[in-house]
Amino acid sequence: MSDSTGGMMFRVSVVLAILLLSPLAVAGERVVSLGGSVTEIIYALGEGERLVADDASSLYPKEATELPSVGYYRNLSLEGILSQQPDLLIASENAGPPEVLERLQAMGVKTVTVPDQPGIESLFKRVQAVAEALGVQAEGESLQTRIRASLDAVAGVEPEYRRAMVILHRGGPLLSAGADTSADALLQLAGLQNVADAMKGYKPLSSEALAALAPDVIFTTEASAESAGGLAEFSAHPGIAATPAAKAGRIVAIDDLLLLGMGPRVAEAVALLRHPF
Repeated sequence: MSDSTGGMMFRVSVVLAILLLSPLAVAGERVVSLGGSVTEIIYALGEGERLVADDASSLYPKEATELPSVGYYRNLSLEGILSQQPDLLIASENAGPPEVLERLQAMGVKTVTVPDQPGIESLFKRVQAVAEALGVQAEGESLQTRIRASLDAVAGVEPEYRRAMVILHRGGPLLSAGADTSADALLQLAGLQNVADAMKGYKPLSSEALAALAPDVIFTTEASAESAGGLAEFSAHPGIAATPAAKAGRIVAIDDLLLLGMGPRVAEAVALLRHPF
């Protein structure tokens, strides 16, 4: 082998090594995100252009809704994800079913599961984990700093109403957000009392039980209002109509991800819950 040929092969080997060890190569160029908050964080990190698909809960920003969807992150299809030929999957820890994610791993798709529990600390852990998966740790630290600063900016503002509920309408019985939900964590962060916190998770309530809780303000999602036939129809639902909130016209429909996602816009959500009118 000539010296020139040997030198060329050495340079090629060095280039390949650099590519394989670079953050982009390690993190993956074809990224699929599973979970609305995960997707929003990716865009907030300035890495949205690396996404080739997301899931049905990825409603913000607008660019996220224009990507191919692989379905709902809690009910995934193996074929739907594989059709996007991802080399990196960033998934909420609530994504599933687990066997789909296990199959993807076994087929060579790098899968990173990130924290996604109710509460602000889980949000910061989620930002850090997503940033690490993408190889942009510095941007992750910067985003955490911005979120903390935005929360500091709305600190000390007293809520207009204290007794609150988050109620969802998904075609069946009304569901109330109890303890251990992102909605409950957000209400607490805003300084509101969740009158349904004796329950855990999202539970159906009878009209009588709902009226007895007597919330002063009710929050719902825009999708829930639409599912009920509009905010007026939602407000007229038996049980809701009997509450002080409905009688005073204090029922507010909020962007689904803002109310339920606990994402980078959390300070905006807190400000809105404190002064919704």
